Amino acid sequence: MPFKITIELSDRDLRHFQRELRKAHASVRSADDEEIIGAAAELLTSMRDEQLPDFVALRLDKLGCLLEMLQDTEWPLEKSERSPVLAALAYVCDPEDIIPDEIPGIGLLDDAVMIELVFLQLRHEIEAYEDFCRYRSSASRGKRGGGEAANAQLARRRKQLVSRMRRRRAADKRAARG
Repeated sequence: MPFKITIELSDRDLRHFQRELRKAHASVRSADDEEIIGAAAELLTSMRDEQLPDFVALRLDKLGCLLEMLQDTEWPLEKSERSPVLAALAYVCDPEDIIPDEIPGIGLLDDAVMIELVFLQLRHEIEAYEDFCRYRSSASRGKRGGGEAANAQLARRRKQLVSRMRRRRAADKRAARG
């Protein structure tokens, strides 16, 4: 029988997680992107082989989406857009984060919370990327061989989605300022 626990994070709690994410963000500036991506891919693979609490297992796909977004050569992100994603991956890869990962049962709780917060923070980027992937998939099923016209159409769609992503991000920032 499932047992549901609802945790409400106060503004103070959220500020704490944001500080931790900023620390990870600062460490990313001096780290190599490929090193972080490699560590995250390795972690994701090893986590899928473990018996994880469901609250963590349910978030592995979200973590995988972040990783795919960074590695997709057809979805290039600017450094300012890559940096928060890399920071989130760096945080999750750190075994000595808020709750050390080796503590049975709860060691990955902070990682699950951080993944949720990052997904909320990066929702426009993730939505745009997922829309791009769906478009690319449907376009590749509809046309054989691709060609220049298909590549140009895909590039136009990518440009539209990136523009939408940036407009929504800017609107969120304006709304947050009041």
